Amino acid sequence: MLFGKLLPREGNFFEMFNHHADRIVEAAQALAQLVSNYSDIDLRQKYGQAVDTAEAAADLITIEVNRSVHQTFITPIDREQIHALINAMDDVADLIQDAAETMELYDIQHMTGEITRLTDLAVKCCERVREAVRLLDKVADQSTAEAALKTCAEIDQLESDADRVLRTAMSKLFREEPDVRELIKLKAVYEQLETITDKCETVANHIEGIILENA
Repeated sequence: MLFGKLLPREGNFFEMFNHHADRIVEAAQALAQLVSNYSDIDLRQKYGQAVDTAEAAADLITIEVNRSVHQTFITPIDREQIHALINAMDDVADLIQDAAETMELYDIQHMTGEITRLTDLAVKCCERVREAVRLLDKVADQSTAEAALKTCAEIDQLESDADRVLRTAMSKLFREEPDVRELIKLKAVYEQLETITDKCETVANHIEGIILENA
């Protein structure tokens, strides 16, 4: 594969992508802390607020990116690719916030091992998203492009791992949980956490498309 086509650098889209990816990781790590410290109400509220703060910052960056697309004469990549990437990234931040809010709204009484594993996979996916995004403005270099594609493949694998954890979690839940209300609540949380990894895979697909189309 040849990566000789340079991406023009007008505007600061790559910088904004990086800032947004940082906010995604902040939200994901705060969610992991919320799960780890769930029994402590004060810490639960602290980390829930940290998730909200990171998500709100990500929203502002998304707005700025979409505004800048219409005000920039020459964009570094196709305008539709910019829209698709930043909006998929923002979906990740939204889903992290949704997961934290669902735990609170549904009054989940305790964290299960499945919640912990799915949260860990979500954090790893978000960290890989940040790694891939940081390479986007350097993909004219073949080795950098290949590194970004490898990171995208790792995201795909993590999403597959989350799928397997979800299937096992659902099987266990329907076999062992006697309280129907608790079953419904945990099922919703499991599915939301797995959806974070699904959306990270969508981001990875957009990044792969950008790399391959600008090769």
